[in-house]
Amino acid sequence: MIDDNKVRSGCLYVVATPIGNLADLGGRAIGILANVDRIVAEDTRHSGKLLQHYAIQTPMNSLHEHNERTVAPALVEQMQAGLSVALISDAGTPLISDPGFNLVRLARESGVPVVPVPGPSAVICALSASGLPTDRFVFEGFLPARPTARRARLEWLQQEPRTLVFYETGHRIVESFADMATILGAQRPAVLARELTKQFETILDGSLGELATVVQQDSNQQKGEMVVLVHGVGRERGDVISPEDEQVLKTLLQELPVRQAAKLTARITGGNRRQLYDRALALRNAIHPKGDRM
Repeated sequence: MIDDNKVRSGCLYVVATPIGNLADLGGRAIGILANVDRIVAEDTRHSGKLLQHYAIQTPMNSLHEHNERTVAPALVEQMQAGLSVALISDAGTPLISDPGFNLVRLARESGVPVVPVPGPSAVICALSASGLPTDRFVFEGFLPARPTARRARLEWLQQEPRTLVFYETGHRIVESFADMATILGAQRPAVLARELTKQFETILDGSLGELATVVQQDSNQQKGEMVVLVHGVGRERGDVISPEDEQVLKTLLQELPVRQAAKLTARITGGNRRQLYDRALALRNAIHPKGDRM
């Protein structure tokens, strides 16, 4: 059993903090934060409110995207000398669209132990309540701010079979939903999870077209922290075979008859066997018009 109040010297703890509700900070995290030598935080003023709530008086230093490359080497040297450090972000799990990557990488390269202290994550929180497939998903962070780059990224993701997860800001949410509906398809199932764990938490589901309209017409849905989830192309919707499934099918067709290749692909990927069989026939006939149909 882990002693919540015991910390190792010369160690970096990556500590998840609440995404809204302060009660979500776990006992182990509280113990670590209270007993390390130093806490490095994205915004010390913001994190100070959390520490004050739990009467934690550990000294804090700032580590953010503008100073991380210069601050990280000095921190690693101090940890090599025995200092224990906890890394936190403004909310949720550090490094998930937040600073900390360079510090963690340098610490590991320098032989400093890195210990995760798990807890809240807006990505996982939103997925768990979305009702969309969660067996496979891809986290895209924030879409590009510029319209041209944003649309190009959405076009690149158009045939992605996994559930898509994005962060978005209130001042871009209307434009982002409009672009998603246009490029990914207005009928694509989606979810808007806003202000998770906070007083005005809302989780709305519908098609991208429907959600685009709701967000445009309701200014309240343009405020706060947001996670947007979009159903991937493929299996449950039955509209196309995913690129991933087709690659598996093509590989198996090099060694197996059509029927066996389709059956094994369905078993591996969870795809529709009948649909995969029809596609396998088309692929085999394109190469060998009189090829094996068994």
